[in-house]
Formats: sequence, C-alpha cells, structure tokens
Amino acid sequence: MPYTSDATLTISCGRISGFNLGVIQRPDYDDTPTPEFFNPSWMSTLPDNRSLSEVTIPGTHNTAALYGGVYAECQSWSLPSQLQAGVRFLDVRVHHLDGVLNIHHGVMYQKAHFGDVLRDVVNFLNKYPSETVLMRIKEEQSKTNSIYTPVVKYIHRYARWDLLWHSRQVPTMGQARGKLIILQDFYGTELGMNYKSMDIADDWKVPSLAQVPDKWQSAYNHLEAAAVGSKAQMFLTFSSGAGISAFPRSVAQRINPKLYKYLMAKKNKNQCFGIICMDFPSAPMIQSIINFQLKEDEEQDSVL
Repeated sequence: MPYTSDATLTISCGRISGFNLGVIQRPDYDDTPTPEFFNPSWMSTLPDNRSLSEVTIPGTHNTAALYGGVYAECQSWSLPSQLQAGVRFLDVRVHHLDGVLNIHHGVMYQKAHFGDVLRDVVNFLNKYPSETVLMRIKEEQSKTNSIYTPVVKYIHRYARWDLLWHSRQVPTMGQARGKLIILQDFYGTELGMNYKSMDIADDWKVPSLAQVPDKWQSAYNHLEAAAVGSKAQMFLTFSSGAGISAFPRSVAQRINPKLYKYLMAKKNKNQCFGIICMDFPSAPMIQSIINFQLKEDEEQDSVL
C-alpha cells in the first residue's frame, strides 16, 4: 500500500500525560488493531547458507502485552497479525503459579497462557515453513526461577518437540526454516539458544519523556555497533522503554520516528543490524527492517 513519510491516520484522538490517546497509523508507529499490510514469507528469499546472525530481523518487545491500559500495553496487534506482518522475534513473559504459565506484563494478566502463544506460532510455521520464529521466554512478576519443567510440558502439549532448534549454535536459514528457536532466559537444561549469548542493548528505563533522547542514543549506538560487528554474533537492540512518567506508548511515539528516519537514511547500505525490537511498530517500519538483507554480490567496503 502506498504511503508517504507524513501520512497519519488518527481516530478519536485526545491528550493524556504527554501522548496521543486514540488510533494512530503512521509509517513509523501503529496502534491500530490491524497492520497496514502483511509480509508473511519474507524469509523465503534468503539463501539457505546464510547464518541467522547475518539476518536483520524485526521483533516486538513484550509481544503479547495487549491489555492493561497505558502502563502495560506495548502492542496493539494480535500475535498472528504480528507474524503475518513480518515480526520474527517474540518477547514472551510468563507468570508461573503451580505449573501454569500465564502471559503477563508486570502484574497485568494478558488474557492468554503460554499454550496460546505456542499454538499461534505452530499454526504460522505450518502455513509458512520457509520462516523461523525466535522466542525469548522470561519469567515475569513471579520469581520462582523454576519455569523449565512447565515450559517443556507446554511445548509437548501445544507444539511438538521436533519443532524446536535443539542447539546453542546459531543456525543457518536452511536449518532454521520451520523451526521455533527458543532464546532461553531462564534456568534449566538448554532448550535452544542462550538469550544472554547475544549482544543486547535493553536500556528500558525511561523515567520521564525528558530522557527519551538518552534512550534513543543508546539504541543508536548499538545499531551502529551491530552494523560493523562480527557477523558471527547475534545483536539485539530494544527501541522500547518506559517509566513512571513515560508510558510505553508515549515513548514509542517519540522513538519510532527517530528509528524510522535512521533506517531510511541507511536504506542503500549493505549492512546487518541484527534484531530490532519495538513497541507499536508499523508495517512500513517492519518492511524497512526486512529490507536490510546482505547482498552477496556487493563488496561490503564499498557501502560502509
């Protein structure tokens, strides 16, 4: 769908605590219920021998945080819609109680459990076997440090064991296709890759909107490092942030335009930025990230 850099759809807008309250769809930010357009099989064009660490990947922070008001909401699209739009990194937070893993953002229950997330991923990969999905799993709010066993039980019940990438090594695209790659951020026998094995920038604390420039500087510095870093290393940059006086939505409305402008300025570069994880991304933003795939027939030095 054609769009311009200043195109904005706004419905029922108001103002509250420094951010727009309503439904906004811009090239850099989208809190409407449905993406502007979809790109469900973009990984099909990537060569099988390309390492996943050499792929630039769009992701969402607190992927399933759709409920709870301005303090808790980080996304407006359902997980199936996010996957259809091209998101391939999921940030999944589970609250553990007596073996049950409910999806939470802080204290806010997100009207889903871990099995719902797995079911959506399985359905997507069954339909689009050319793709892979990376999923960070982290315990949220509860502090049992014992989610390994229930995670395994949920996988057996709602997915299947051979769906997983069972190695700490970074796979190639050929190895990753049709697989769920768990980025394990909890104790227990390795189910996939170790989340902390990546080079991560997640300076999420933004006490007030006055600190948004500091947040952007942190993300900018990490993206610049990823572009010139080792292609054997996976990089993960969170553009999201929040604080007592800066809600996820208000931070995203200010950070996302900076990120989009940054990506547009580099669109002719043959660079890899790793995983870029966002709140309220738009379909054009996701597409701009997808477009950064290394071109094998170009000399890297000529475009850096």
